[in-house]
Amino acid sequence: MNSHHFRQWLFVVVGAALLATAFVFFITPYRIVPGGVYGLGVVLNYLFPAIQVGTYGLSMDIPLLLIAFRLFGAKFGTKTIVAAVLTPVIMDTLTLLVGSDPATLLGGKIDLSDDVLLSCIFGGTLMGAGVGLILKTHATSGGTDIVAMIVSRYFHVPISRAVLYVDSLVVLFGLVVLGDWRLPLYSLVTIFVSSRVIDYIVDGGSGDKLLFILSDRHDEIRDYILEGLDRGGTYIKASGMYTGADKEMIFVVVSRREVSLMRDRIREIDPDAFMIVVDAHETLGEGFKTFEKL
Repeated sequence: MNSHHFRQWLFVVVGAALLATAFVFFITPYRIVPGGVYGLGVVLNYLFPAIQVGTYGLSMDIPLLLIAFRLFGAKFGTKTIVAAVLTPVIMDTLTLLVGSDPATLLGGKIDLSDDVLLSCIFGGTLMGAGVGLILKTHATSGGTDIVAMIVSRYFHVPISRAVLYVDSLVVLFGLVVLGDWRLPLYSLVTIFVSSRVIDYIVDGGSGDKLLFILSDRHDEIRDYILEGLDRGGTYIKASGMYTGADKEMIFVVVSRREVSLMRDRIREIDPDAFMIVVDAHETLGEGFKTFEKL
């Protein structure tokens, strides 16, 4: 295992630990429902407290992973399985060690019952950091990410919007079951904070990315964009300022999650390639945001 693979596995383990810590110390004790299978687990734990949140999450993740392998194949690899299993294991272990009552967590030293908003910020930050580290390894934490990808595939909506729809349903379910109108508002704060942290960890906080790529092996890069990412792109005629040699420059827009995939693949194909990554503040068209109808 080289240093690159070691770092990726370290990100998976640390990411799973941070995600579990966020729920055990700052989310589950205050019945915050930040979407996802673990947010749904918080609601189910309220109804049936004998089963821990992590166990609920794992029981939902297993069938979702099987569906994902069926539909998406190798896109969901070993790291996703490890993250989806390790997170609930750490979560349940921590819960057994420290409990779930805010008054007794670490001797009551971090009881935020009178300041739930602060708990949302801490929980959202840790959750975003954990998910962001996992996403940097080209994996996911499983759960509603998979449901969102299925919705995106069959209903032709952007993945970011699909995630919003799925998580919103979980939050609404929490409102109905828990019966406290303030909890969904706290949940939205947690979701917002975590999404911002994920953005900064994965790619510095912007949305879609515009890539300019110069390489003598542009045909192999083109094949990866078309087949590996299922994206389109454009060739731009260019010439070297110093050499005057004609070149084909690739112009392509990708999502923030695909930037690291492109970077790693180009490094494998042509380590001498030249790539510029630019923020695309708004991308309209197929595969991205649709044009608004007049």
